[in-house]
Amino acid sequence: MKKRNNLRLLGREAWHIVCIIFAAAIYGFSINNFLHGSGLLSGGFTGISLLGQHMLQQFAGINLPLSAIYIPLNAVPALLAFKFIGKRFTIYSLIMIVLSSTFADIIPNFHLTNDILLCSVFGGIINGTAIAICLLSNATSGGADFISIFISEKYGKDAWNYIFAGNVVVLVCSGILFGWRGAMYSIILQYCSTMIIQMLYKRYQKQTMMIITEKPQKVYEVIKECTNHDGTLFKGVGLYKGKERNMIYSVVSSDEIRMVVAKIKLADPGAFINIVKSEEVMGNFYRRPNN
Repeated sequence: MKKRNNLRLLGREAWHIVCIIFAAAIYGFSINNFLHGSGLLSGGFTGISLLGQHMLQQFAGINLPLSAIYIPLNAVPALLAFKFIGKRFTIYSLIMIVLSSTFADIIPNFHLTNDILLCSVFGGIINGTAIAICLLSNATSGGADFISIFISEKYGKDAWNYIFAGNVVVLVCSGILFGWRGAMYSIILQYCSTMIIQMLYKRYQKQTMMIITEKPQKVYEVIKECTNHDGTLFKGVGLYKGKERNMIYSVVSSDEIRMVVAKIKLADPGAFINIVKSEEVMGNFYRRPNN
C-alpha cells in the first residue's frame, strides 16, 4: 500500500512538472509572437521586465534577453513565497520562471498577425491559460502572482483584480515613455488574461451550499471527506407537506463544488441543493496548503 501511494505521489509530481513545462512553452510563445513587436505589455513582473527591456534598447542601445531581467527580478518574491507559501510551490514556480523566460528568448516569432487588437486578445487568452495551468499545477508564473497568492492565502480573497490595478500603473509608465496606443491595447490583453484566470482557477472563490436532505449525516460526511469543511444543521418544516426537513449549510471552495455535488447525489439522490456565490467569508475557513 505504501509503495502504491509513493508511486501515485510520484506520478502526480511528474504530471505537475509536465504541465508546468507546457505552460512555460505557451507563455514564452505568447510573449514572442503577440507581445514583442506589437508594443504590448503583459501583467506583473513579466510586464515590468518587458518595459525594462524596451527602455534599455531605446535609451541605452543595450539588447538584453528577457531572462536576464525577469529571473533576478523574481528573486525576492521567490524568497518570500518559500517562507510563507510553501517549498514545493516555490520550486515549481522557479521552474516556470526560468523556463518561460528562456522560451521567450529562444522561440521564434512566426509573424502570425500584425493586427494589434488580435495580438492583445489572443495574447491575453494564451497568457491567462498558461498562468491558470501553472496555478492548477501548484505553481505560479512569477513575482506578481507570488504576491497575489500571498494575499489570497492570508486574507482569503481573490486578489487578481488588485494585481490588475497594479498592472495599470505599469502601463501608464509605458504610455508616457513609448506612446499610449500600445499601453491602451495592453489593458485589453491584461483584462482578457485576468478573466481567463478567474474562469479556470477558482481556489480562492467560495460558494455557499444549502442542502435539504433526509440523510443529513451521510451528506455531512461527504462534505467533510471531500473538502475538510464543516457544516451546520438546521431543522425546519416543509410547508407543502408539513413534514420536518433538515438543511445543511456549508461553505466550500468553488473548485470543489462539482465533486461535492456529485458525491452528495450518490449519498442522497433526493437531496435538494442550492448553491450561492459567496463574496467574502469571515472566520475560520480551511484552505488546502500550498506545500
